[in-house]
Amino acid sequence: MIRQINIRSKKNTISFQIDVKSLLVTLILLMLAVAALFAGPGLGDPFFSPVEISQSLFGLGSGGNEFIINTLRFPRAAVSLLAGLCLGIAGAILQGIVRNPLASPDIIGITGGAAVAAVSYITFFQDSFGIQWLPFAAIGGALAASLLIYLISWNKGVTPIRLVLIGIGVSAAMNACTMLILTLSPDYSASQAYIWLTGSVYGASWEGLRLLLPWTILIVPLIILYSSVLNVQELGDDTSAGLGLSVQKHRLVLLLSSVVLAGAAVSVVGTIGFVGLVAPHIARLLVGRSFPYLLPSAGFIGALIVFLADVVARTAFYPSDIPAGIFTAGVGAPFFIYLLVKNRNQF
Repeated sequence: MIRQINIRSKKNTISFQIDVKSLLVTLILLMLAVAALFAGPGLGDPFFSPVEISQSLFGLGSGGNEFIINTLRFPRAAVSLLAGLCLGIAGAILQGIVRNPLASPDIIGITGGAAVAAVSYITFFQDSFGIQWLPFAAIGGALAASLLIYLISWNKGVTPIRLVLIGIGVSAAMNACTMLILTLSPDYSASQAYIWLTGSVYGASWEGLRLLLPWTILIVPLIILYSSVLNVQELGDDTSAGLGLSVQKHRLVLLLSSVVLAGAAVSVVGTIGFVGLVAPHIARLLVGRSFPYLLPSAGFIGALIVFLADVVARTAFYPSDIPAGIFTAGVGAPFFIYLLVKNRNQF
């Protein structure tokens, strides 16, 4: 249901429309994400009740409980939700830019570029400069890969289908580079890089949250402001240009924003695949195609996907801690095949 809101002043009246259903669904997803943040520290062995979690968060619990909740589980839940939020929004942006349901950061090479840079940093520079520079390396790699894709795709502009096809090729090349670096790297750094490449929230800490949070605060509000631009771009390049939109300029800004979000998330939790592919599709079923609702909804769904994958990863096979990326790939890979079959007539 869509309602029109009129705000009257002495000089004029400002009108805007609100999709009540989509807004309600978005708020419900937000509440679920917040509930997951505070429920996550209680899940596992040992299990903690909401009362025990509250006591520990306010410094009133026992020493052992506070260590498990405040040091191990709470930052892990927060990092998984924040990384999933970034990946979900990044995927929704890419699918809006290229108008293709197969687009996501890991499919078209952005995550691959981040992986090459991150694995190179882990192998050659981490001992010298520390882990705090890893996000910058991953974001730099993602930016370099996206710039390469954009330049190769350029021919009097960038068309969506050309961007996707070249991105898939660049992604394959980036994966080959990553494997080459791993082959040449020492055993101790290769094992660490392999875990990172699988995608894992294991060992997440407040430091990881501090590395990821500033990028989220900086980019997400900008993307929400640009959401109406994505609505117009879905009409096609010619129509968008006819309506006065600077298509290539806005496409570049949106692409760079998606790259930064994906690179920041990947730098902290590794290459957790298919979240940016699946989350926007689920959000589209719930709130429709309007990007002011689709972007935050895709972000909250991505957050819940990574959170649930991590909960299953650390509880289902206890005491083993399985990388969360295994579970997202187990769901995302069949979904990707389904999309390929469903859209086979478009290629």
